[in-house]
Amino acid sequence: MDGAVYAIVVNVCVALLFATTFAVVRVSYPQQRAATWFSAVYLLGMLTPLSELAVRFLDHTALFLATSYGTFLLSMLTFLMGVTSLAGREQPRKILVSLLLAGIIGRAAIWNGPRNELWYELVYQAPFIAISACSAATAIAAARRTRSLMWLALAILLGVMTAYFVAKPFFAAAFGSGVSAKVYAASPYALFSQALGGILIVMAGLLILLMLVQSVLSSSIRDSETDALTGIANRRGFDRHAPRIIDAARQAGQPVAVLLFDLDHFKRVNDGYGHATGDAVLRAFAAVLTSKAPPTSLVARIGGEEFIVVLERTTLRGAWLTAQAIRADLPHLGAHHPAITVSGGIAELKAADTFETLLARADARAYHAKETGRNRICPMPEPLLGEEGVQALHNLQTPSNLSLITQLKAADHG
Repeated sequence: MDGAVYAIVVNVCVALLFATTFAVVRVSYPQQRAATWFSAVYLLGMLTPLSELAVRFLDHTALFLATSYGTFLLSMLTFLMGVTSLAGREQPRKILVSLLLAGIIGRAAIWNGPRNELWYELVYQAPFIAISACSAATAIAAARRTRSLMWLALAILLGVMTAYFVAKPFFAAAFGSGVSAKVYAASPYALFSQALGGILIVMAGLLILLMLVQSVLSSSIRDSETDALTGIANRRGFDRHAPRIIDAARQAGQPVAVLLFDLDHFKRVNDGYGHATGDAVLRAFAAVLTSKAPPTSLVARIGGEEFIVVLERTTLRGAWLTAQAIRADLPHLGAHHPAITVSGGIAELKAADTFETLLARADARAYHAKETGRNRICPMPEPLLGEEGVQALHNLQTPSNLSLITQLKAADHG
């Protein structure tokens, strides 16, 4: 067995291995849809070297020449679809169809052309150069968008692959690709093409497989840190992310505030309306928290009816106003939901605080809000809120704030 044939056999085995691996990933993790495309890439790619072996050892050369070119063209197009799917982009159908037609027309035009001529080889490789360049461009765009080193590595690899397809015509013209298809399989060009192509196949397969595994792990971690009922962070997610936010704020010298909410008399909702309604109320309240809190906030459900919000770059005053805005939105949960109120406690990060002491202080203040009549936020920040704060309370239009508005006005004018 000469070197070129050996390289072809190795490529067949590698392609089959990758096709099987990507198929297993797709079956094991149905959300990884890109794995389907890459499994198809290597299944189709496996047929290309098999066709080249058939050209050398079997009759019907024209048939196997067509299947060799056709399967490789389809494999490259499927690869572009896989990269696009992995990047979360819409499939470029017009580009794909154009490249497919260009490849078919170009190959038909040079079917009986003179091998080893530069123009012939350039026409032959042109669609593969274009497809590889499109894949590289997609990877570059994804790398810029995600700032991912994985995408950057894939973009570099696809750039090398594009250069490989560009170099092939010049190598064929310089060293010869064989005067016929049968001679090609034993030529130095075939060894160069199959050996270097095999290396790129392995590198691309391993890198993409690593990206899929990374996506699976990230998805698993995200699922484990998300409350299944409300879609916000659960206690595990909160415990993982909140200390990082607090440590970063401490290092930057920026304020951080914590809001801890407890729905008032929530057991009555479950007992009087059923657990399905109770679940709907929890989801609705989580939606209120997400809509009212700034986008950079960490929102989590840490218990049955206990919720917490970590507000970056926020003082006690800002946290109190945010909490009041959340309370004001509760009557608008929807006519199909029972009326609920909420008690809350606020704590602002102090120099001596740890993560635990900050939460403990917010929890103690939420308990105090319940003990002193519920449907309130404790404590009211000092100094008093002034005209801006009074106006904000006016906008809330909740009965429980009327006496507080009167007190603030009296204090401000006193």
